[in-house]
Amino acid sequence: MLNLAVRNVFRNRGRAAITLGAITFGVMALILSGGFVEDVFIQLREATIHSQLGHIQIERAGYAKYGRTDPYKYLLSGQDELARKLTAVKNIKDVLKRLNFSGLLSNGRADTPIIGEGIEPDKEARLGTFLQIHAGRQLNDADEFGILIGRGVARVLNLVPGDSVTLMSNTPDGALNTLEFTVIGVFQTFSKDYDDRAIRIPLPAAQSLLVTDSIHNFVLLLDATEHTDLVVTQLRRALSPKSYEVLSWLDLAEFYRSTVALYERQFGVLQLIILFMVILGVANSINMAIFERTGEFGTQRATGDRRSRVFHLIMTETCVLGILGAMLGLLMGVILALAISKLGIPMPPPPNSNTGYTAYIRIVPFVLVTAVAVGLLASIVAALIPAVKATRIPIADALRRNI
Repeated sequence: MLNLAVRNVFRNRGRAAITLGAITFGVMALILSGGFVEDVFIQLREATIHSQLGHIQIERAGYAKYGRTDPYKYLLSGQDELARKLTAVKNIKDVLKRLNFSGLLSNGRADTPIIGEGIEPDKEARLGTFLQIHAGRQLNDADEFGILIGRGVARVLNLVPGDSVTLMSNTPDGALNTLEFTVIGVFQTFSKDYDDRAIRIPLPAAQSLLVTDSIHNFVLLLDATEHTDLVVTQLRRALSPKSYEVLSWLDLAEFYRSTVALYERQFGVLQLIILFMVILGVANSINMAIFERTGEFGTQRATGDRRSRVFHLIMTETCVLGILGAMLGLLMGVILALAISKLGIPMPPPPNSNTGYTAYIRIVPFVLVTAVAVGLLASIVAALIPAVKATRIPIADALRRNI
């Protein structure tokens, strides 16, 4: 039957080409759209990790939920031993300390509220590969009283590298403390809201400003994002949940989660649209073929073939078309994806960002398998009703079509 089905498929090459084109286009569209969406996810994920959050953050239990109202209640002190243990954990490349605070930044003529981070500059430079220096340079450990400011902060206070600023903040005891800093650089991340309020200073300077030797959290840089869940599980087992909270970047990245949910729904709708397009295209082609071959099917049944054999023949032919179309769509989709990725797709700044980026089409095994499956499934579904109708035509009526 397979041999007969293949011969029947190529007997009318024009109609076979139309059917193959519909399947091929659908599979190719799914591969390209799925690869594009996957690239958006990957780039947004890595930008989130390597500009702000790191892969994992460890903080005092309750800080994530209540830290905004009383941040100094959740300070970590005397954590050098924990830092050494974390450094020895497999897949952890670097352990960074951060001290978070809020306050006012003044240029002597005006001031603006800020959110600040006391950081270890050299380690942060290794983590922050997606953090762009808009002006000046990156902060380093030698900049004792240097400050790195977000682009929005620089715009509000009209600051450039080399300017002097005054940073004011409350200590854990409630006293007001101030320190003078020199602007080293102006940075920009993927998040405009963050850039409009954020500043970074060396950790010792932040501890001096707040009159404390404590920190708020450890930020962990891993050797690969794919190891995040594994390391989080290990750390949650090793650290007491009453003392420490271990959060992955995904737990902290609300914007990323909402973006992924939106795109996944959009891609799901696109898959349905393409599925219906393929079904309609294939169904139209098969209906035409069955109409023209009604006399042939009548002759088969008149010579002893059962209805089931006619049905199986039609479905086998459709499966052959579906497999050929899916494989052709897979090949063309991969070739187009590689060609487009070589050139890149210039994209405008996404929501809540000032920076455009270059998109690519990722070759994702799951997307490839899904596209091929959708193409084949659509072909089979499209052929079911026409095949059933063809077998229910009375033999005499079918034979009249030969006259």
